[in-house]
Amino acid sequence: MPNLHHPQFLQLHQSPSSILLLPNAWDAASAKLFEASGAAAVATSSASLAWASGYADGGALPPDELLHAVSNITRVLKVPLTVDMEDGYSDDPAEVGRLAAAVASAGAVGINLEDGSGAPALLIEKIHAIRAALKGTPLFINARTDVYLRKLKVDSTPAHASIARLKLYQQAGADGVFVPGLTALPDVRDICEAVALPLNLMAMPGLPPIAELQAAGVRRLSVGPAPFQVAYEHARTSVEALLKQDLSPLLGPKLDYSAMNALLGSKS
Repeated sequence: MPNLHHPQFLQLHQSPSSILLLPNAWDAASAKLFEASGAAAVATSSASLAWASGYADGGALPPDELLHAVSNITRVLKVPLTVDMEDGYSDDPAEVGRLAAAVASAGAVGINLEDGSGAPALLIEKIHAIRAALKGTPLFINARTDVYLRKLKVDSTPAHASIARLKLYQQAGADGVFVPGLTALPDVRDICEAVALPLNLMAMPGLPPIAELQAAGVRRLSVGPAPFQVAYEHARTSVEALLKQDLSPLLGPKLDYSAMNALLGSKS
């Protein structure tokens, strides 16, 4: 049954003495590995999942590919899964609502949904449409604003513009807010004080230490495509060495075959 982990996932956002550290997976194997490493919940990265499926990031992933990946992940995962839906892969709020309901039916307990470079009105409509399509099914909607990430031109400061948008998303029915690209601690504090929803940040250069973020009020930290990039960079350089007749990177320390096989062979 879907969404059995929803109360658990909500609780992970509510403790002022801890911060939810979310690794971002791209398939069932990476999600299961992160769970086995001790993650209390797992997220997907839209970029990583798109790349792993053979598509560019940025709205190109077909919805059926997304749902197939989510179903594969929830089949093996015992902890909550939240799914990055980009902008919902459509400008039609009703289509976004139907996709979000399908993601929930596939076993996810949460989604990310972004405003991108557009006006907040469209994201507000999408949140309303999702709530209508869910028909009471619980789903944690993490509303993302890209004011900082895209360096959008705004009439006020980026912090004030973000606060204004996030409050609108809260009124529309969001459960959490996400501000990727935000790294300045004073702005973090301002947003946490002004918006009464758990704030999610993304790991990136210049971000303060996690303990300082937690003290400022941040409740969730995700890492975007970084795990995929780290893993695939190692794979790329190892194969480049192979093609130069150097086997050492591929024969050195690596994930244990038997352990990974047993992990995916265990009953979820």
